[in-house]
Amino acid sequence: MATVTGNTMVLKPSEKTPTTTMMLAEMSLEAGLPPGVCNVVHGAKDCVNFICDDPTIRSISCVGSNQAGEHIHARGTAAGKRVQANMGAKNHATVLPDADKESTLNAIVGAAFGAAGQRCMALSVAVFVGDTKEWIPELAEKAAELKVGPGCDESVSVGPMISPEALARAEAIIEDATSGPNGSATLLMDGRGVSVDG
Repeated sequence: MATVTGNTMVLKPSEKTPTTTMMLAEMSLEAGLPPGVCNVVHGAKDCVNFICDDPTIRSISCVGSNQAGEHIHARGTAAGKRVQANMGAKNHATVLPDADKESTLNAIVGAAFGAAGQRCMALSVAVFVGDTKEWIPELAEKAAELKVGPGCDESVSVGPMISPEALARAEAIIEDATSGPNGSATLLMDGRGVSVDG
């Protein structure tokens, strides 16, 4: 939106996942966006602070964790910038009895497990209303059919977690939900300890 409204932009991807951003920047040039309109910078907190502080950058839009968003909002607004901060997104689905079963289950599998669940629009909660709760075992079966492997392999449905720390966090959430102090969740499919050929 920044470019179509006559602005140039500076895009800073996560330092852990810069590849897609670089591909999009290259495609924007191929599509005819003039050089210098979409600019990509790389880095971590120092790079973020540069964007927040530089007077030639007049507004900021970010998507990320609550901690990152709060930092960017505070520092950017202190520098007189407009800041839009989309933080800590959690997305939910409600499945009603009149839903088409097959398309709904396929959509939930894609929304919950696409990008290994590591995107801000990932579905983290689904509420099954009435008889739709009987679909849950079939949802687990569909999820179990997803192929796990290298993200660059086109036959793979679920790529790797972004880091060992992210993997440990995901596994800790499962552990806490099933056997932690409040652990009452029933585990229908367990993706922990997956082994990938090669």
